[in-house]
Amino acid sequence: MQAKITINQTEYSVDFSKPIDLSIPVISGEENPVAWYLEAPKIEPVKEGKWVAAVEQGSVVNFNNVYLNPHAHGTHTECVGHITEKVHSINEHLKTFMFTAEVITLVPESFADDLVFTKKQVAKALASNTPEALVIRTLPNTSSKKSRKWSHTNWPYLMADATAYIKECGVKHLLIDLPSVDRERDEGVLASHKAWWYTGGKIRFDATITEMIYVPHTVKDGSYILNLQIASFENDAAPSKPILYTLES
Repeated sequence: MQAKITINQTEYSVDFSKPIDLSIPVISGEENPVAWYLEAPKIEPVKEGKWVAAVEQGSVVNFNNVYLNPHAHGTHTECVGHITEKVHSINEHLKTFMFTAEVITLVPESFADDLVFTKKQVAKALASNTPEALVIRTLPNTSSKKSRKWSHTNWPYLMADATAYIKECGVKHLLIDLPSVDRERDEGVLASHKAWWYTGGKIRFDATITEMIYVPHTVKDGSYILNLQIASFENDAAPSKPILYTLES
């Protein structure tokens, strides 16, 4: 389905029949990516006595339980409830789902014993663009991200001033292909999370972070439309399915 949209007084064509899915599906078992020291997710049939809710085992339906943690087992979108005493709900605070988006690619730089992304890198990649959503693809970008065991890897992270800069550019929705915008072990500082959701002591309830996406190599850096879909969980985070659409001038 083709549609015409206008962004900054420029008209673009969008083909909604050609989605670019950035989500990593949840798979039962060890092929699934895992972070935060948890075991793999499970999807298994309900069992009551000798009855197993699987058609292949004689049931008339497949009737599965799903055991997962949104933060640890795949693509998820979170709100400020992730770091506040009151557990604010992503389902309550994400109320619109279509945004202008910019895709950028960053290579981590060495900092002490870590690898990081700096404000200077982000500013150069973002240039003068002011999208509603920013999608960060990090290098190296192998397909192993879709099944990686992230625990104890000390993945690269965004420096707090880089995250603050993204916020200052007017971005409301930040997406990245890592388990967190912060260091794996940071003693609870959560510098980037706090830089993202707090402004002068006020909470940005309408801002979100989406983690553990995968941006294929075929997706070029540049401007897109983002459809940020979430499962309707009354929780700080929910499994999500961010979809990009190419803009054609």
